[in-house]
Amino acid sequence: MTGTPLRVGLVGYGLAGSVFHAPLIAATEGLALDTVVTSNPERQRQARAEFPDVRLAATPDELFDRAGELDLIVIASPNKTHVPLATAALEAGLPVVVDKPVAGTAAEARELAALAEERGLLLSVFQNRRWDNDFLTLRGLMAEGGLGDVYRFESRFERWRPQLKGGWRESGDPAEIGGLLYDLGSHVVDQALVLFGPVTSVYAETDVRREGARADDDTFIALTHASGVRSHLYVSATTAQLGPRFRVLGSEAGYVKHGLDPQEAALRDGLRPGATTAGWGTEPEELWGRVGSGESPVTGGGSPVPTLPGDYPAYYAAVANALLAGGPNPVTALEAAAALDVLEAARRSADEKVTVTL
Repeated sequence: MTGTPLRVGLVGYGLAGSVFHAPLIAATEGLALDTVVTSNPERQRQARAEFPDVRLAATPDELFDRAGELDLIVIASPNKTHVPLATAALEAGLPVVVDKPVAGTAAEARELAALAEERGLLLSVFQNRRWDNDFLTLRGLMAEGGLGDVYRFESRFERWRPQLKGGWRESGDPAEIGGLLYDLGSHVVDQALVLFGPVTSVYAETDVRREGARADDDTFIALTHASGVRSHLYVSATTAQLGPRFRVLGSEAGYVKHGLDPQEAALRDGLRPGATTAGWGTEPEELWGRVGSGESPVTGGGSPVPTLPGDYPAYYAAVANALLAGGPNPVTALEAAAALDVLEAARRSADEKVTVTL
């Protein structure tokens, strides 16, 4: 890409804004981080230290007041602000990227999608886990047909965090859209839908395990896809022994993969994608998953399969291409709405102890 880069305003500089969005925006050809919105003085100092040329604003209104100076708004603020801020940005005539979950309900997501279409503007949802190394590898294996027909998909996003961290994510206030069902659940449900298509029924169990917690911290979701595949999805902050990230069982073979994609840890450690960071998104051979049948990978069953490099930068590269060259939206709000249909059904299933048909 050539020419003047698109000027990006980033709303929020907490975990999502500082660890994920700002570094990825800055690393993307065709994009330039212009303004960071945060009222927190410490975060303002952090943003200025990491990006000396960035402009600072204390409120989103300051950003929207000079909408003509910007080309894209990225919303990385708390979940309850996503819909009003995305609405304001679109009404100001600006394309928008929103961190997941785009909204608290599928209906709100579809309303945002309709507004973006009416205004002729891009509205994209940051589902970065579509570019995890293990997910990219699994998609490749399925495309090659090495697993045969997949019968069951097990996906775990588990952590061991017995002590509360505090903050809105652990709040029991429904308005905050906190808890693991909507946090990590947004990732595992989205991945399942990308891999296996629409869902016909949802069963879920949600628990609050840690003392003082108010939002779900140990959740299981079972999906039946229209394709016949069953997905079993686990998200937890209370898992003392972590299970495999993926266990995928097919008619010819299975794929088992442990460990998380290394990109988040690298970003947290201050590493940045680009020419100065060799081997971005790669992992050592001892962490590769295994494909085989009839024996556990723990006892040597199957053969190691090289894990493809993870590629979070691909998301913002696709956003830039969509805005500059008319390329496809990497993650649409309607796709996010389909995932929210599932999450809402999971909430109802857990609350009413029923299986919900979609």
